[in-house]
Amino acid sequence: MPLLEPDPDALRPGPRPEAPAADRVPEDRAGGTPEPLRGDLIALLGSDKVLTGISDLVRYASDASPYRFVPRVVVVPEDIDDVSAVLSYAHGKGREVVFRAAGTSLNGQAQGEDILVDVRRHWTGVEVLDGGARARIAPGTTLARANAALARHGRVLGPDPASAIACTVGGVVANNASGMTAGTTRNAYVTLASLTFVLPTGTVVDTAEPDADERLAHAEPALCAGLMELKAEIEADAALAARIRAKYAIKNTNGYRLDAFLDGSTPVGILRGLMVGSEGTFGFISEVVFDTLPLDRRVSAALLFFGSLPAAAAAVPLFTAAGASAVELMDGNTLHASVSVEGVPGDWAALPGPTTALLVEFRAPDEATQEACEEKARAVLRNLPLVAPAPSVTNSLTRDQRTVSGYWKARKAFVTAVGGARPSGTTLITEDFAVPPERLAEACEALLELQTRHGFDAAVAGHAAHGNLHFLLAFDASRQTDVERYAAFMDEFCRLTVERFDGSLKAEHATGRNIAPFLELEWGPRATELMWRTKRLIDPDGVLAPRVVLDRDPRAHVRGLKTIPRVEAIADPCIECGFCEPTCPSRDVTTTPRQRIVLRREMMRQPDGSPVEDGLLEAYGYDAVDTCAGDSTCKLACPVGIDTGALMKTFRHVRHSPREEKAAALAARNFRALESAARLAVAAADRTGDRWVTAATRAARRAVRPDLVPEWLPRMPGAAAPALPGTARVGAVAVYYPACVNRVFASPGDVPLARAVVTVSERAGRPVWIPEDVKGTCCATIWHSKGYDAGNAVMANRIVEAAWGWTAGGRLPLVVDASSCTLGIAREVVPYLTPDNRELHAELTVVDSLVWAAELLPRLTVHRTLRSAVLHPTCSMRHLGDEAQLRLVAKACADEVVVPDDAGCCAFAGDRGMLHRELTESATREEARFVTSRAFDAHLSANRMCEVGMDHATGRGYYSALIALEHATRPSTGDRSG
Repeated sequence: MPLLEPDPDALRPGPRPEAPAADRVPEDRAGGTPEPLRGDLIALLGSDKVLTGISDLVRYASDASPYRFVPRVVVVPEDIDDVSAVLSYAHGKGREVVFRAAGTSLNGQAQGEDILVDVRRHWTGVEVLDGGARARIAPGTTLARANAALARHGRVLGPDPASAIACTVGGVVANNASGMTAGTTRNAYVTLASLTFVLPTGTVVDTAEPDADERLAHAEPALCAGLMELKAEIEADAALAARIRAKYAIKNTNGYRLDAFLDGSTPVGILRGLMVGSEGTFGFISEVVFDTLPLDRRVSAALLFFGSLPAAAAAVPLFTAAGASAVELMDGNTLHASVSVEGVPGDWAALPGPTTALLVEFRAPDEATQEACEEKARAVLRNLPLVAPAPSVTNSLTRDQRTVSGYWKARKAFVTAVGGARPSGTTLITEDFAVPPERLAEACEALLELQTRHGFDAAVAGHAAHGNLHFLLAFDASRQTDVERYAAFMDEFCRLTVERFDGSLKAEHATGRNIAPFLELEWGPRATELMWRTKRLIDPDGVLAPRVVLDRDPRAHVRGLKTIPRVEAIADPCIECGFCEPTCPSRDVTTTPRQRIVLRREMMRQPDGSPVEDGLLEAYGYDAVDTCAGDSTCKLACPVGIDTGALMKTFRHVRHSPREEKAAALAARNFRALESAARLAVAAADRTGDRWVTAATRAARRAVRPDLVPEWLPRMPGAAAPALPGTARVGAVAVYYPACVNRVFASPGDVPLARAVVTVSERAGRPVWIPEDVKGTCCATIWHSKGYDAGNAVMANRIVEAAWGWTAGGRLPLVVDASSCTLGIAREVVPYLTPDNRELHAELTVVDSLVWAAELLPRLTVHRTLRSAVLHPTCSMRHLGDEAQLRLVAKACADEVVVPDDAGCCAFAGDRGMLHRELTESATREEARFVTSRAFDAHLSANRMCEVGMDHATGRGYYSALIALEHATRPSTGDRSG
């Protein structure tokens, strides 16, 4: 065992509820997947595709819904053959299979109690067809990623749910999710050109193949005959056929798409329609081809405030008639909760309770059409009973992109913002229903009365133009009285929606577990029985997702409700929505931010010292703490800003022994000597060769601790020059701070980064000064990222005191040449400063070198450009909002500038990629695939260790955009200008 192996008990939760939670994982599950299931699947697929540990099972047990079901095993298939093998095994053994992609579903349809199949990890990719008119998409691809590829062609997918950054295309089709503008005309059922799917028997069907029906008839003759019999039966019943058509005149995802029998003329055509909205109960969707729609880029929008929910609802038809592409409603509770979202005006917190807002958007392809839309909108606005209950309220139409984006950010954060503001320890239920749009105002009044009578203060928002509303309820699932209150509300709500409004109990979130018991209430016994017959025909053994769409248990919606035990304050608001997962560098290696919190909650459900808790703790150190890059991009993706990276850094601190903390603080106090030693060691390694240094560091990792000693990697840069460029303080307009990483590691090329910054500044007539005593100082990120609080405090205070002196009390800006160091000095040091130094810090202006370079561009002359450059924006740039400046500088240096669609955090994170190289290899896989798919003249970024990480990921040489700028603006031979 390594000398400094941390004790898992250090992460054991503190005070917990008096009694263990009733829904805790039972002790007999502590061993993970039982035999023979474990051995059978490993033999069938290989151990790398089968997850069996208790930690794996628990982290996959939760999704964005209020339900929790712990699978027996998790399978991660790589291809259709793997999926077919799992289905064949399940048939032979009488087991059940549930498919899960993003886990953003709100009704529990991505959860299973037996074999859970992860179809996100190996199922990504977008192929743009016919100049963007169509797109072939793998099911694990997020909707946002697919639209990013289409945007370059001026096209977009029809479905547009608010969860687009996280939900996958396969999930969108399987749930027929729609969103803000899709309605009934742009959803997956309408815009899907073809799809490939695997039936429960393992038969693969590609609906685009000309002979698809012939093949299916050969493979599944009974299925084909049964589908045509059902079609004939439905068509022979004119009243039923008319009822089916009427049900889909408004948004409806409750039950199976019976109109597929009316729209499809062959078995394959019928199955194509049935697969949409089937929630994984008919088969696995392995590929889809969408017909895309024009992306109208001219946008005009208004956020309009009304005195009440009914008043706002009454205005909706007016904007719909005026041609609005979207009319979104947000009630008072939603507006209040949205204050937690960055950029939302703080004065919304004081809005009167009944206040309701409509977000109205018009889209147009050209200026003339946009002006015509705006004129129609203003005509409606003139006669509305608008209110202005807060200074930030303007009630005006705008084209400003930033303002419009802010409106949408608030609207799309509905579930997460309201959920984050719920009382601690409560479970969140998201309901989704539709009524005829002309009856929306009446439905709003009825909903308000109903929720008040049952003691709920729900938040309401939705796609008002389509008569589709969502509302959120919070209750304590550990209290039976609360559960019964919820059940009573649901009974009455469902009867109200169906009997009074003839509405849809699920408009776009799909049936799921919480509406399955009410399916017959909405559809009646005849149509419901047809759905049961369809399920038995396609999946006669009931292998796929039982109880997700069809369930005769009238109490099914209260089965499996999850308790939400309190955890650390920074993570407690989490509603497990999963928006954080696509941006997480460790998502395909160990755990995601959501899963780290899910595991923590299960520890809190357990009695102290239970076998399940012990098993979770044993895995948590590596799975959660060690392999977190700490980049905090999860905070950017989370609508309420939960920073799981910060929580993991706290856990790293908790695991440190007093001796480790003391040693880290000593290193900070003596950093000048440490810096010199590090540079000399790098120089020695450069002379000795990678093989010997790698062997030495690996031996040290085994002896000390893998998470403490970095592994020397091939292609590491050599040592930086011992001396920095000479500069003068007199006449300098800024102080230039070369980061310690750039003082230790050399830059590629003939001009070091420090020289490039100094030279470019001189050419622009804006000289900088490098203080003589920068050595021995650091941004403190080294200590901060590892959770060494004492060392962090030493260096944080040292750098701020030094910077305040260098900048003459903040009169000059401090230019920093590594984005992570800029972030560290500008923001991350603040909590560790003394009160006096916080005052000094407030006077500093910290500027990233990229921002500085972008400001210099108008003063510079470009003499030469590269043909192409590919960029790697760092996660620190995203936090600082500096990505645009990277693009600007790169565009001055290259004719073509490309940012890969899959660019994300490289996870090198200082030295984290040297501690756990598997982290960077996984995090950069898709980005590297694109970068290496073609030739680029330059590979640019703005942080040395991120550049090193990308070097290893791609085999290409990354370097700072500042170096490229120096080369581009370097006067030609004989040119003495500049």
